[in-house]
Amino acid sequence: MSSVSSAIGISMSFDSRQFLDTVTESPGVYRMLDEHGDTLYVGKARRLKARLASYFRGALNTKTQALVSRIADIQVTVTNSETEALLLEQTLIKEQRPPYNILLRDDKSYPFVFVTDHHPYPALEYKRARTRHGDGRYLGPYPSSGAVRESLSLMQKIFRIRNCEDSVFAHRSRPCLQYQIGRCSAPCVGYIDEADYRRDLEHAVQCLEGKSEAVTEELTRDMEAASQALDFEEAARLRDQIQQLRQLQQRQFVDTGNGDADIFALASRPGALCISVLSVRAGRLLGARHHTPGNGLDLAPDTLLGDFISQYYLGQAREIPGEVITSHALSDTDLIARALEARAGKRVRLTSRVRGHRAQWQELARTNAEQQLSSQLASQSQLAHRFASLRDALALDQVPARLECFDISHSHGEATVASCVVFDANGPRKSDYRRFNIKGVEAGDDYAAMRQALTRRFKRLKDGEGEAPDLLIVDGGKGQLNMAREVFAELGIESIRLIGVAKGTTRKAGLETLFIETPDRTLDLDTSSPALHLLQHIRDESHRFAITGHRTRRDKARRTSTLQDIPGVGPRRRRELLRFFGGLQGVKQASREELARVPGISATLAESIHRALHG
Repeated sequence: MSSVSSAIGISMSFDSRQFLDTVTESPGVYRMLDEHGDTLYVGKARRLKARLASYFRGALNTKTQALVSRIADIQVTVTNSETEALLLEQTLIKEQRPPYNILLRDDKSYPFVFVTDHHPYPALEYKRARTRHGDGRYLGPYPSSGAVRESLSLMQKIFRIRNCEDSVFAHRSRPCLQYQIGRCSAPCVGYIDEADYRRDLEHAVQCLEGKSEAVTEELTRDMEAASQALDFEEAARLRDQIQQLRQLQQRQFVDTGNGDADIFALASRPGALCISVLSVRAGRLLGARHHTPGNGLDLAPDTLLGDFISQYYLGQAREIPGEVITSHALSDTDLIARALEARAGKRVRLTSRVRGHRAQWQELARTNAEQQLSSQLASQSQLAHRFASLRDALALDQVPARLECFDISHSHGEATVASCVVFDANGPRKSDYRRFNIKGVEAGDDYAAMRQALTRRFKRLKDGEGEAPDLLIVDGGKGQLNMAREVFAELGIESIRLIGVAKGTTRKAGLETLFIETPDRTLDLDTSSPALHLLQHIRDESHRFAITGHRTRRDKARRTSTLQDIPGVGPRRRRELLRFFGGLQGVKQASREELARVPGISATLAESIHRALHG
């Protein structure tokens, strides 16, 4: 790597024109410094001059403007290639931790499951890191300590592997409580010989390596042999193990027996974001870890996720699997893949376009990210801050205690549903959520649908039913707000404040128009405003709740299908399905992947069955 530094003496007034005249077009890394010489931001570029010029020309978002206003100096380091620039960028971010970069907490080590070679009855042990001595087998790494402990608990429950310390094992004279509750075979007092214990231990290790199907087949053969030998007690014990393994396999529906991958999914809402990382090794999902990095420059999801992945692998000493799957197509896919391959010394596939079980991993990562983000948004401290900000933005005398938001959903006028969601100081108050099936209005007339829903809701309030909100929010522009005003006038309601939330022309979050009480009075809030984030949150929740109700109503008829109505499912396959899942209710609750495990049911037929039962 060749290094060249371009710097102008630190000053309060940064001369960008003079600086850009001297910057090279080569690839490299740039550091933006403040007046004290501290690093504000570190970035990479294929062409330094073009990238740095973009900070001083054209329209910038608010956060980038704040960064540029603090620049007193920019230093650049020229590299031989863009890949070198990416590697250097992550090194500098890790060393200097600039405030405008996304920052990832440095994990010092990773948890493993360890099996020693130096004990006649080894335990499955939790280890935080590998040792240099070849004194046993390490299984993992796992994404979190919780994933390790959950795996150990399952293996001890199914195969009765001991979990005590060697010092405790050596001094036992009678079985402990773990034996009494069926979680240990008591090798410490000789209740199981070494060969049988080793066999159980090897089965547990195979399951941890993602080979549970092979273990199940072996145990099935042993159960049949025990039954033929009239050893019914042993056959029953093996049967119980097989049933427990079947349940484990159904929960681990992404268990394919092969494939090492990390799956990254980004979920974002106004004022918050979450990136979930799922780890799959030997085809088995090991667990998930969630990160909430800052987005100091309001980067687009693909750029933010690319920066995060670069720092995740290149800024820290992490194992790089053969495949990295993302929820968004990255803008620098080829560059990041080359850098990962250079670091790992092997081919690395980086993609967002996947099918089959990889698509299931991707969808699961998205679900985890959304769930974690919902929990993050529901935190008490953040909610209190947002409610207080809304009070200040609307110049209210006190913090509003109850917000209600209405939205309309339909498909070309079919199955129109209105939603009412409620937020209070504790976040979403789901016990007070309501849906209104809209009837007797012209298809697609959202104004009439809103009128009907509001009339039904607030007529009940006038009759003394329910609790009045401090603020009513309607998802829509002037027309929806006027409809709410008309309903309030007809019912004589004056104490409830009205807000209309209209999407901007690009429908992008942060560009909404807020109408306060009347269409003539608008309120402009900064995209970083906690008050705006609260309004966006309740608006999005009402939209989700309305869509869910609409789809449920629309698809109700489709969910009445029975197995007899499904093409390709004859008497024999119906018997296999009912036997495998223990009845029709079990079949209805099964996923596509679980249906495909039934003998005689192909993946295509499983898809048809699932679609018929669930719409």
